[in-house]
Amino acid sequence: MLQEQYLEYLIEQYQNLIYSICLKSVGNPFDAEDLSQEVFLSAYKNLIHFDGQYEKAWLSKIAVHKCLDFLKAAGRRQVPTEDIYFSQLPDSAPQASPEEECLLSDSEQQVFRMCDSLKSPYREIAISHFCKQMSVAEISQKEGKNPKTVQTQLYRAKSMLKKLLAERSD
Repeated sequence: MLQEQYLEYLIEQYQNLIYSICLKSVGNPFDAEDLSQEVFLSAYKNLIHFDGQYEKAWLSKIAVHKCLDFLKAAGRRQVPTEDIYFSQLPDSAPQASPEEECLLSDSEQQVFRMCDSLKSPYREIAISHFCKQMSVAEISQKEGKNPKTVQTQLYRAKSMLKKLLAERSD
């Protein structure tokens, strides 16, 4: 029971730091959340070997290694193809078909559903940014809007999504 209490202390004390390290490393909040959980799971499994000193450094080191492993694995999952193929792809991807949507990971589906629940024009902006990974410049070009307008709509969409997340966690 002592290990569980110590783990709770570590999570409470360092969860924001570990999440920040993971988010900075992988750039995706959902992957960062998963990796943070893996860090604490790994820490729990290795508590027996930990001397109790420099816990912040120990957890940070685990986080960095988990992120590096994740990024290496992501690199191996990519299929190398010719550069010509990528140059011929259209810039704006069409709406995902039902087949493609089924292939999305669970977290991506959740993000898509949350973005899709927003009212227009925030829905389109959020889907383009969070699901299709488009930049503000790309969205403004696609939508024919001023980049400042897109930034404002994206800011408001983020606020709406945060509110939806808060309601779901209550």
